[in-house]
Amino acid sequence: MTTYPEFPKNFLWGGATAANQCEGAYNVDGRGLANVDVVPIGKDRFPIIAGKKKMFDFEEGYFYPAKESIDFYHRYKEDIALFAEMGFKTYRMSIAWSRIFPKGDELEPNEAGLAFYEDVFKECRKHGIEPLVTITHFDCPMHLIKEYGGWRNRQLITFYERLCRTIFTRYKGLVQYWLTFNEINMILHAPFMGAGLYFEEGENVEQVKYQAAHHELVASALATKLAHEIDPNNKVGCMLAAGQYYPNTPKPDDVWESVKLDRENYFFIDVQARGEYPNYAKKQWARDGIEVVMTEEDLELLKKHTVDFISFSYYSSRVASADPEVNEQTAGNIFASIKNPYLDESEWGWQIDPLGLRITLNIIWDRYQKPMFIVENGLGAVDTPDENGDVADDYRIEYLREHIKAMNDAINQDGVELLGYTSWGCIDLVSASTGEMKKRYGFIYVDRDNDGNGTLKRSKKKSFDWYKQVIASNGSQL
Repeated sequence: MTTYPEFPKNFLWGGATAANQCEGAYNVDGRGLANVDVVPIGKDRFPIIAGKKKMFDFEEGYFYPAKESIDFYHRYKEDIALFAEMGFKTYRMSIAWSRIFPKGDELEPNEAGLAFYEDVFKECRKHGIEPLVTITHFDCPMHLIKEYGGWRNRQLITFYERLCRTIFTRYKGLVQYWLTFNEINMILHAPFMGAGLYFEEGENVEQVKYQAAHHELVASALATKLAHEIDPNNKVGCMLAAGQYYPNTPKPDDVWESVKLDRENYFFIDVQARGEYPNYAKKQWARDGIEVVMTEEDLELLKKHTVDFISFSYYSSRVASADPEVNEQTAGNIFASIKNPYLDESEWGWQIDPLGLRITLNIIWDRYQKPMFIVENGLGAVDTPDENGDVADDYRIEYLREHIKAMNDAINQDGVELLGYTSWGCIDLVSASTGEMKKRYGFIYVDRDNDGNGTLKRSKKKSFDWYKQVIASNGSQL
């Protein structure tokens, strides 16, 4: 076995999930309906996620996988025990906003929801696992969408602030690592999922998206301010869907296109990490006739309350071309990209680029000089149990091994500062992009199919013991 340099002492190894993709129990203990509940599996999923097709409630003829998901709500003790057996130092999870405030605009929280997460965090602590909590992982109470129009409405800042004050106060001493919004740049690509935005006929879509983005950015700065005031030990991070754009050719037009597309994604983090809107964004808005309403107080908040660290998801790099004739698309994490002929791809067409992770880590480090945290990375694949129920997922081990090597190089050879790594979907869960269960990421197999059939029984895959060894050796044995 090849031995690699160890990761830094106290490196936070673990795994990641999201409430809407694993909890289920969508109507239990007072939880309200959220945007993430009413997105079905099937051909209408993406038009709904993109805010182009209206679905504000459950409709006949559709299957909604988030209703039950893998029932983490009732099985969290069993699942956290399995994470502990792998040696997790941290567990990235999210809070369902509508468990705490079912409608979103109440003055008082739902105690049953608060108690549930308190129990989950205590269970983590019992096993020596540090919770890393995403405040909003695409969740927006449906009441806030129907009555206020989602994040286009400035009032959502107030409701989000109330949520943050409630959870920072209740979980003081239990949680110290927080992320404000999951993949905040998804608002541009999946606006109903990212910000509860549905667009009416004739609306200026870009104007609405960037106004909503401003509201989320102000809310994020407010959350950072509150977190530090309520508990000085709190560390607050931002989160983006990352992956560097490569120019398709050395042609300067292609290089410039890659710069522009990278900026579109880093725009949010420029604000959250540096504290002000970048000039390139202001110039773009002026050209496009976009007028984002903002106050002097907003700008002061953004400037004063930047994040402590930068977290991101990484599944693949991307390719940019200025030539409209170059258009062979590959799949990706909501983002389509031009195909890179030098890379292999997953069963879902996501291109596999471990070196791209090292490149992305270096670019983000050079850009911001703030500690980083990789909070999503993994391989979605069809896992077929054998006659004994075992899953030999060597393909997943290979994928993760190569990405962990790239992280190791970025730390030990390039000098980037990385706090931790939580592989995505450490237990099989519902896919955010497709709504499928058969697109599995986990070290733990869950007996459930795309139609919701199955016993929900948990079992360890081959990758379970492999990852256990990785953590035990602090990344030196892969």
